[in-house]
Amino acid sequence: METKSVILTGGASGIGRKTVQHLTDLGIAVGIIDIDDRALHLAEELRDKGATCYATLADISDAGAVHQAAQMLTEKIGPVQGLVNNAGIVNNIAPLEKMAQSAWEKEIAVNLTGTFNMIRAVIPAMRDAEYGRIVNVSSGAARGGLINQAGYSASKAGILGLTRAVTLEYARHNISCNAVLPGMTETEKVAAMPGVIKDAALAMTPAGRFGDMAEASHLIAFLLSAEAGFINGADIDINGGAHLNVMPLGSRKEATRQQR
Repeated sequence: METKSVILTGGASGIGRKTVQHLTDLGIAVGIIDIDDRALHLAEELRDKGATCYATLADISDAGAVHQAAQMLTEKIGPVQGLVNNAGIVNNIAPLEKMAQSAWEKEIAVNLTGTFNMIRAVIPAMRDAEYGRIVNVSSGAARGGLINQAGYSASKAGILGLTRAVTLEYARHNISCNAVLPGMTETEKVAAMPGVIKDAALAMTPAGRFGDMAEASHLIAFLLSAEAGFINGADIDINGGAHLNVMPLGSRKEATRQQR
């Protein structure tokens, strides 16, 4: 079998948008779920170029809305063989003791419960077809945590546990479920970060550069392929070695030179 139809969440911008473009270039039919209407414009642009791509607006933290969106897109692109859970929010920044309860709950609802809702919506059909590929976009924060981002870190760590549970329950049905953990990648949001934050991230990345969105999209596309079927329950870092937590020794001047 081949993966011919994929639903992707959060396709309006960033890695999600790049992945939609890459998948349609490969001839895969793509359905996008997002709350950003740029997803609608992207789908229209790609259809004008001959691709099969449709989008609908829905909040993935709402199980009912997810069910309806998945049904609508299935009618457009055919039975869903692949799912990319890319949508997520990362705007809840506060010390744990000062973090608003509503902000914590929203981050968990979108990042973790949204991923659960999407998988639950499509996996029965995958099970019946005895074929499916699921890719969950997590983060390096799932392992190392982030200061003042307890909600984000916890939600992304939860995705890893969910990924493993899906594998244990559904691998026998030829369904794979893997997580990718991007590091600092040249998205619009990263470009808008203060220079001091980007410099600190570069200093902790052995590759000495940020990732390219195309690199992430190619990894996701491979995990969606039939050939990647025996990769299951894996957590795959794509961060230029930053997960190794390498701290350069010597002077700051020498550390800077090493990054060059």
